[in-house]
Amino acid sequence: MPEGDTVFRAARLLDRSLAGATLLRSDFRVPQLATTDLAGAEVLGTASRGKHLLTRLRTDDGTLLTVHTHLKMEGSWRVFPRGRRWSRPAHQARLVLETERAVAVGFSLGVVELLPTADEETVVGHLGPDLLGPGWDETEALRRLRAQPDRAIKEALLDQTLLAGIGNMYAAELCFVAGVHPDTAVANVPDLTRMIRRAKQMLELNAQRAIQSTTGDLRERERMWVYRRDRSPCRRCGTPIAVTMSGAAGRERAAYWCPVCQPVCQPVH
Repeated sequence: MPEGDTVFRAARLLDRSLAGATLLRSDFRVPQLATTDLAGAEVLGTASRGKHLLTRLRTDDGTLLTVHTHLKMEGSWRVFPRGRRWSRPAHQARLVLETERAVAVGFSLGVVELLPTADEETVVGHLGPDLLGPGWDETEALRRLRAQPDRAIKEALLDQTLLAGIGNMYAAELCFVAGVHPDTAVANVPDLTRMIRRAKQMLELNAQRAIQSTTGDLRERERMWVYRRDRSPCRRCGTPIAVTMSGAAGRERAAYWCPVCQPVCQPVH
């Protein structure tokens, strides 16, 4: 699933491409909205909340609406000049928004909804503080994490109701740089505040570039400390990186760690 910085960049792309323009046409390729026509609506802008995208519109009668989309596992937004061939097959498109200067296409989107802008909290109100949001609240994020002291830190970081924006890649990398095993209980993380500040720093840095890196090295095979480096030598000690799978069938997640740099911690008593 895309990380928060990927969604942030998608919001920025849509905002730069569509904000202030009038829709010439909309094409919702999902059954529940198949007959919806937003032609004539002004695009006010697009914002991200965690891994959710909110594209706000004002119709010609003044109604404020929000197109809510979520990339899930395989989704993406692409923007093309009008008349340009799309870079992905048309059958993968779930939503098309066209203005005089651009065509924004949402491919393989996991969620496509249309709702009154006043009701946005019904779809994003459950989220914890957004690491890339203007209202980031470190104190509240730490309070929510510490309220579940026995929970494994990796799973807590992935819980979007505690703090929003961290996916499996960042969870793995944060555990490594903090020197804690992914199964370490929240209460046993030596400096949880520092970990969360590193998370914010990582996401903010990568939100400004197309290539994600947590090591600071942008070369293709040097970008990550442990993520997707199973059996490769640890960059610090040379021990092969370990990997395990967990979760229900079809929704498995991989955990990556160095057995030496991230020793298993004793559970909370």
